[in-house]
Amino acid sequence: MNFQPSALDLHERLILVHDFLIQMGGAEKVVQVMAEEFPEAPIYTSATKGSNLPDVFQSQRVNNSWLQKLPRLEDMHKKLFFLYPHAFKALKINETRDLIWISSSGFSKWILKPAGSKMICYCHTPPRFFWNPEEYLRNEISNPLLRDVVRRIMPLFRDSDLRQSRKVDLFIANSNFIKDRIKNCYGRNSVVIYPPVDVDRFQVSETTGNFHLIVSRLVSYKRIDLAVEAFTKANRNLVVIGDGPDRQRLESMAGPTVTFLGRAPDEVVEEKMATCNGFVFPGLEDFGITPVEAQACGKPVIAFRGGGALETVIEGKTGVFFDGFDAELVKDALDEFDQIQWDPTTIRQNAERFSTERYLAETERLLEIAARIEDDDSIEERLIEAFHKDPEVAA
Repeated sequence: MNFQPSALDLHERLILVHDFLIQMGGAEKVVQVMAEEFPEAPIYTSATKGSNLPDVFQSQRVNNSWLQKLPRLEDMHKKLFFLYPHAFKALKINETRDLIWISSSGFSKWILKPAGSKMICYCHTPPRFFWNPEEYLRNEISNPLLRDVVRRIMPLFRDSDLRQSRKVDLFIANSNFIKDRIKNCYGRNSVVIYPPVDVDRFQVSETTGNFHLIVSRLVSYKRIDLAVEAFTKANRNLVVIGDGPDRQRLESMAGPTVTFLGRAPDEVVEEKMATCNGFVFPGLEDFGITPVEAQACGKPVIAFRGGGALETVIEGKTGVFFDGFDAELVKDALDEFDQIQWDPTTIRQNAERFSTERYLAETERLLEIAARIEDDDSIEERLIEAFHKDPEVAA
């Protein structure tokens, strides 16, 4: 089967769907890239809230569900998880377009699939609050009685999520780590397209400061506490950029060598990335864009050995790993880090593998292939086969 690049106008055929547009994280950056590349594609989501959203998410293109009208949704959106399936089922796609690209780590798969359309799901992860509920309960629900109620109903949502996954024609995983999770949770094959990283935004600097850097939302599962404890004990300088519900706890355990800057404008993030001695990435993440951004500055990474970091960090060349969630292991990795002569050019070249241009080339190629395949029971198999036949985009 031979698929050639087409003159098909994806702009006239594509619909974008995302879980919610309430905070800017890695998933939202992927949607932003798609929205800017396809300016005529309508965007469907449960709700759009927040002052820090880019202009592309604050336009007439965005179609929100009835959740948009709820008060205090910005503060409560994670606790109201049980409303999202109903919101997406009520969110009707009005356009006569046949390619639906879904960005999902939660509920966007619940949107009704129009007849004759193809649904391609860019999966950041199968929803952790269904498939790994204890992590969600520990981080989001403090009331023990409510936690027990939610624990009991989670299997119902997990079963429903599995049913919704069956209407997806093809899953795209954001890493091989998530490819394995898609297989384990949904029993489905997928292709890997790494998320877009704006590596051109960052440059290698000749200046290096006497500090390591973290840029992250401050939530407990990110395990920033390991780095705070390790750098405090080692009497080494650590700068933490970001905010979140775990900030107070982290500040209470930090020594004088750990500095919290809170949320910072882009220019501050870029300056700290360019001048840090190294970047610290202590949690288990599905992919992790910030370590790639640091490498775009020629800066090596100290990372937990797991998840997406195993695909973005080359041990001994662009970073070092530690093997468990223990501050002493982070200290050991810091000692190993100090013994290596790092080459900023090599580190920068590694980051360039994850550019926005590469992401768009692979995604557009896959969508063009999908547009040409007639809808039948073997569409997943045919899409994967055709995608991998092109060496320029094979994951």
